[in-house]
Amino acid sequence: MKNQITSALSDFFFEYETPRQVLVRNRRVGVVCRLIQLGVLVYIIGWVFIYEKGYQSTDTAVSSVLTKMKGVGYTNVSGSETVWDVADYVFPSQGDSSFVVMTNYIITEGQKMGKCPELTGKHNCTSDADCVGGSFKRTGHGEMTGVCVNKTQTCEVLAWCPVEDDRTIPKPPLLISAENYTLFIRNSVTFPLFGVTRSNLVEGIDSNYIGKCLFDPKKEPLCPIFKLGDIVKLSGFSFEKLAQEGGAIGIVVDWTCNFDVDVKHCKPEYNFHGLYGNPSETDGTSASVGYNFRYAKHYMEDKIPKRTLLKVFGIRFDVIVKSLARKFDIIPTLTAIGSGVGIFGVATVVCDLVLLYLLPKREFYKNMKFKYTDTQTQQDNESIDLDSNTYYTLEANSRRAQDKDKPNDPDPEAGSTENEK
Repeated sequence: MKNQITSALSDFFFEYETPRQVLVRNRRVGVVCRLIQLGVLVYIIGWVFIYEKGYQSTDTAVSSVLTKMKGVGYTNVSGSETVWDVADYVFPSQGDSSFVVMTNYIITEGQKMGKCPELTGKHNCTSDADCVGGSFKRTGHGEMTGVCVNKTQTCEVLAWCPVEDDRTIPKPPLLISAENYTLFIRNSVTFPLFGVTRSNLVEGIDSNYIGKCLFDPKKEPLCPIFKLGDIVKLSGFSFEKLAQEGGAIGIVVDWTCNFDVDVKHCKPEYNFHGLYGNPSETDGTSASVGYNFRYAKHYMEDKIPKRTLLKVFGIRFDVIVKSLARKFDIIPTLTAIGSGVGIFGVATVVCDLVLLYLLPKREFYKNMKFKYTDTQTQQDNESIDLDSNTYYTLEANSRRAQDKDKPNDPDPEAGSTENEK
């Protein structure tokens, strides 16, 4: 038993088994094999290593964005002149990565809480029975009192009066001058895996440069100051059309970096996309077009609370940071190489299928590739081996017995001498 275990361990550790190989001289099969191997090699080198960069590890950034608007607008509505600065036309005012710049508005001044008729088309009526007191309508402005106002043929409501009339949107936009406003973006990114921190104020961008530069995709691609008109134009929209009823623009800051080279080459790229709608759309009947919201400025007049209501149409800007950093790593490199070597086995599988099942001489190739054994033949061989072993054992025992019967003659050469003359 001990000898068997020792022999098995010796065979396991000190012997190497190789699969049986058959060299087939067939042009068609040879060409198929080489073409498949060439395709696998192109995939590994071209796709895995060059395009997908399978020899590098990747990381995404932790990002922070600050924004600042500059510019002054002017309006003259019915002889009322107004100057609009950043505090008036930017919402919210904290410099977030997502904000709205007002480009058009509808203003309702001097509203106070009271009872007044609804707008035509909101709560039409012919008698008080058509106005259910204490109820609301989703598109209305307040709570119905149960009275039908004969003059307007609409229901009376308890609301901020006079109610807002937003059926006509000013055209052209009142704040078309917003096209010349400028936006400053400051963005910082950190790649935790590689311990690298970068800012869009890269080398060479100082206060003097920022004071005079303006972003241009070809001439000034790293300038962090953008004119709103240029942003909208680069997104594919018309500023006047977008400013009329509002919209949304995405500003993408793309950090795609390769840290196998110097970190200073890691710089941002800016791209601009329209987020709501398509520049080619001309259908004016689309539901819920544009972007708008309302806000109110409250004040006291003769101890009566009043407010000025504005329905704001504006362009919403969303600063979106996109990041991907790469650096050489031995682990993904070995993984990519190992998977590529494994894919080379596809050529062997395909060629075996062609040889064994498709070619006219497939039976010949099967006999060459596989070694068949017959059970009865195997048993006969085992019996012959057993008889041979028995014969050799008996013959060995007989020889030992004959050796025992022989006398122990001294060596005839022992003690012999030779006289020399």
